[in-house]
Amino acid sequence: MKTHKKTDGLRAVYFMALLLFTVYVLLDTFVIPRTYTTAESSASDTENPAGLGQEAQDSTDGQAGTDSSADERAVVADADSYQDSHVSIQITTYREYDTNLYVADVTFTDAAYLRTAFAENSYGKNVTETTSAIAAENQAILAINGDYYGAHDRGYVLRNGTLYRERSAGDDQQDLVIDKNGTFSIISEGETTAQELLTGGAEQVLSFGPGLLENGEVTVTQNEEVDKARTSNPRTAIGQIGPLHIVLVVSDGRTSENAGLTLYQMAEFLQGLGVQTAYNLDGGGSSTLYFNGAVLNQPTSDGQHIQERSVSDIVYIGA
Repeated sequence: MKTHKKTDGLRAVYFMALLLFTVYVLLDTFVIPRTYTTAESSASDTENPAGLGQEAQDSTDGQAGTDSSADERAVVADADSYQDSHVSIQITTYREYDTNLYVADVTFTDAAYLRTAFAENSYGKNVTETTSAIAAENQAILAINGDYYGAHDRGYVLRNGTLYRERSAGDDQQDLVIDKNGTFSIISEGETTAQELLTGGAEQVLSFGPGLLENGEVTVTQNEEVDKARTSNPRTAIGQIGPLHIVLVVSDGRTSENAGLTLYQMAEFLQGLGVQTAYNLDGGGSSTLYFNGAVLNQPTSDGQHIQERSVSDIVYIGA
């Protein structure tokens, strides 16, 4: 009898320890924030508040008889457009595929205006904020959610010229590479290392995917889908039309008013805008378009509540 009681007690202790360990692993994976590195933030740099590359800053400072700070304040903006001497943004809402799509058509004079930012200015695990909060902290004019790198422990993370994660997500993982000239390209992680991309001049590497367009041609099939995603979803995509000319696109979805898009539908839509290279970013409840202090779309995770999901990173246009 005593032996049985002792055995039962040991089993209870074992199962309790196993339960506590399992809870800790789940919390560590999905809840407990861990900051690995604090990112350098150019948005708060009073010498260069717009986050400009040196070439763009020199061209502004070097204008004879011109106050560069006054030049930066020469802004014309309204609910759907923004214009200054370096950045032009036009917002257009489309109704396609029984869904609202929000398109930001952007041109800029220097690739340094296209930047990325981390939640809480920190590279880490489970470190998140809403897209609008990260955008406001970085004085962004325009922003979309990024690749939510923090939801995974693999996939290249290279942001604003700094390499944070080199671990590959697999040979077939497609990444978007943006170089120092603002040129977009789509690569497979099996073809190159993150260090080689950095050495080759990559300024940003986003690891979600897949690629949607290359050389103006659709590169996804009608049945292709992101792992574990529904067929039609809120979507976020980024594309390049030409040199220093891009579009940021977000679609609604998961509601009775907005069906959402498949990857193929998003690719077709971008192709119709004249986009040459396009890439799919994190979607679903993450999909958010921020412009001039407001969220323009209707972000939702469950279709019942319209609210932003906290994410780990954004892509944005600086002032």
